[in-house]
Formats: sequence, structure tokens, C-alpha cells
Amino acid sequence: MTQTIVQPEATAPLDRVLSGPRGPRKQQITMARIGIYGFLIIAALFFLTPLWVMLVTSLKTLPEIREGGNLFYWPREITFEPWVQAWSSACTGRDCRGLQPGFINSVKITAVATVVSILIAAINGYALSFWRYRYANLVFGILVFGAFVPYQVVIYPLVVAMREMGIFGTFPSIVIVHTIFGMPILTLLYRNFFSSLPPELFKAGRVDGAGFWQIFFRIMVPMAVPITVVAVILQLTGIWNDFLFGTIFAGRAHMPMTVQLNNIVQTTTGIREYNVHMAATMLTAAVPLAVYFISGKWFVRGIAAGAVKG
Repeated sequence: MTQTIVQPEATAPLDRVLSGPRGPRKQQITMARIGIYGFLIIAALFFLTPLWVMLVTSLKTLPEIREGGNLFYWPREITFEPWVQAWSSACTGRDCRGLQPGFINSVKITAVATVVSILIAAINGYALSFWRYRYANLVFGILVFGAFVPYQVVIYPLVVAMREMGIFGTFPSIVIVHTIFGMPILTLLYRNFFSSLPPELFKAGRVDGAGFWQIFFRIMVPMAVPITVVAVILQLTGIWNDFLFGTIFAGRAHMPMTVQLNNIVQTTTGIREYNVHMAATMLTAAVPLAVYFISGKWFVRGIAAGAVKG
């Protein structure tokens, strides 16, 4: 007996299926899109204009600057002498060694204060997330409240406390101050990030017999890389750009780069060397600019990592 198999008719021709939409949809040019990009371009030019003025002025000679030409023009004769002078021989008060000593001081202060503040904040955030103790919410509220206290309000009490401890105007003094004022916001970041992690990770570590420090270093720290990058960027740029605390607590022997920049600009020896001033400003801002350009995408990823409950 012969069995006939009836093939079902195709719902659509094969060529029509194959010729369907492929790849991403083309973006249409609309007035709204033009307006958005126009606004972004104008905003970028607005913020980049001072940087351009500083750059071109630092590469000009003093005679060209005195001519009073357009500030935005590229120099007729490029010279790097203002940069060399700002780094090695510009006067920062009585000393004429440029920004080099301040750069070394800023590196030491930023490195130590960043590591100490991030380590303590990570431990605080971990303890507030998984090791709930009595009045934990109260302690967390006090820490967050500290982020909104104006620095100027507590400067005098800190000066008195440092004086009584005998460390005012020393390297530990400026490191302690930066650690204290970085603690609230960093603790908030770490606490929110650790709270977004699955609690099963913590419970599994406890079942395996791990204690407080084992869970922290073996489980939490490796997973906290995104938020640690955010914390490093915040602390590094904030401490490097600081002027007020460096003026008050660092002392003359540990004067950071920003304080020396102010001394270069304010020191008058008969001639205002604007090209040297601009070169010194660019040198001082070089580290934060490099950090933002290199790790900007990591900053966004780290912020987003703790924004949603996992």
C-alpha cells in the first residue's frame, strides 16, 4: 500500500523570509537628536575652553603674551621652557625648586590616605551588610550624616585635637584628616554594593566554617573590584585636588602640589609670568585628568554594579 505524504504549504515565500530585516535598525536623523548632540557639543566646548586657553598660553613666550593677542590662538613660536621652569625652578615662596617637591608630597599623601580610607570603608560596609549588630543602623546613619557636614565647621576642632596629640602639621595629620572625611561616602558605596550581593555567598562561607576576615578577604574583596575602582577614583582625585586641608594640616615639609601652585601664582618677583603659571596649573591637573580619561568607563561600571539589587 502506497502512503502519500502531503507537505504543508509554506506560510511565506523563502526569498521573503531571507530578505527580512538584518542588523541594527538605522538611526533616523530627527530634530530631537540634532538638538541633543548640539547641546552636548556646546557643553563639551564650554568645559574644554579653559583647558585650551591654559595649554596655548603655557606654550607661548612672554613677549607674545604681552602683545595682547587672542587668547585662543595657537602660539607663533612654541616653547616648553615655562613647563621646565614650573617643574624645577619656579619660586613657591622662599624656595625656588618648582612643583617637583609638591608632586612627591602629593603622591605620598594620596597613596597612603587612599589605601587606608578604602580599606576601613570596605570593612565598615561589609560589617554593616552581613554582620548585623545592635544599633548597626544608627551607626550607619551617623556615618552617612558625616558626609553632609561642611568641612569648615570641624576644622578648628580638628586643629585642636591634632595639636593635643602632637601631630599637627605632620604627615600622619594630613593622612588622618583625608581618611576621616572620605569615610562616610566610601562606607555608603561599599555598604550598598555588598547589600546587592546574594546573601547565599555569605551563608555558604559560614557553613564552610569561614570567619569574619576569611569571608571578607576570600569572597567579598575579589567581588568588590568594580566598587573599589570607583572608590579609588573618588579618593584619588579628591585628595589630589585638595587645597584647604593641605594648607592647614600638611605643614611646610609636606606641602602638596596644589598649595605650591597657589604659592607660585601669588609670588611676585616683578614680572607676572603667565605662561609659567599656566604650565604649573596644567602639571598640577595632569594626574586627575589622566585618571578620568583612563578609567572613566570603569567608574560608570562600578557605580552601576551596586545600583541594582542582585
